Amino acid sequence: MTRNPTPGRVLAACIAIVAALTWQPVRADDFPSHPLRLVVPFPAGGPTDIVARPLAQFLSDELKQQVIVDNRGGAGGSIGADLVAKSPADGYTLLMGTVGTNAINATLYRKLSYDPSKDFTPIALVAAAPVALVVHPSLGVHSMAEFIALAKAKPGTITFGTAGNGTPGHLTGEMFRAATATDLKHVPYRGSAPAVTDLIGGQINAMFDPLQTVLPYVQSGKLLLLGVSSATRSSAAPDAPTFAEAGLKGFEATAWWGVFAPANLPADIATRLNAAIERVVHTDGFRKLLEPRGVQLLGGPRADFARFNASELAKWGKAVRDSGATID
Repeated sequence: MTRNPTPGRVLAACIAIVAALTWQPVRADDFPSHPLRLVVPFPAGGPTDIVARPLAQFLSDELKQQVIVDNRGGAGGSIGADLVAKSPADGYTLLMGTVGTNAINATLYRKLSYDPSKDFTPIALVAAAPVALVVHPSLGVHSMAEFIALAKAKPGTITFGTAGNGTPGHLTGEMFRAATATDLKHVPYRGSAPAVTDLIGGQINAMFDPLQTVLPYVQSGKLLLLGVSSATRSSAAPDAPTFAEAGLKGFEATAWWGVFAPANLPADIATRLNAAIERVVHTDGFRKLLEPRGVQLLGGPRADFARFNASELAKWGKAVRDSGATID
């Protein structure tokens, strides 16, 4: 004897049929139809935030939809990155990725909840900046050589803060310790802003962080800039030597920021987002906001960014292994 289907089952079947008939993949000509979210995997006020907020502002104008910044800090950016990796691949949730989240963390963390090489669609490389070494004036050093000499004279007592484990500042500090054979004490924070606050307050002695975060405090005299990690001097701080000029031959470490979407984003959506970001990067207003802070604006095709990200994964993976730094 056959049973008549229940009304609930009939309704569910009808809904499924209608959904199958009406579903259409998201296309670039429909995108975007509502606001986007740009996840910044660090607290407000840090170097990533400094790049992301103007980007969101100008990108909102380009896309004719609001781009909302969502700060999700923690675990060296891994919490925010994981959130985006597990989001729908529809172009409405994006990551303001960093050299930390999308290159360093893959090797630094023993257990990472996402795979930087598989879980994202690279959209656009936005900017780069050197990591700066700054100290509190009370430390009594005025050059890299004096800082290294003091660190060797007082092993284990000189503290350096960073925006957290796995950040460019952290790994640059680890590379610095190895290159100088000094015993510096790492103090990780949940973002750059609290680290800078403690450095200005004298709770820590030094800090490694991208230049744009600390430059205003250097200019006001609250902090002393001893050097930058780029291959050449920064136009925003031309008097500051590179680490190589200060005696650390071959030392180079550059922080960078790029936009990523979850894996398997439709190509036409990715292309539309790349084109919009490319226009922003070449906007005079955007440049005037960031270049005076030591940020170099980049841009370029999606394919170039994908190749760059792959090379950075290999480069920083080796740097992490050579430094011996690991995080559980």
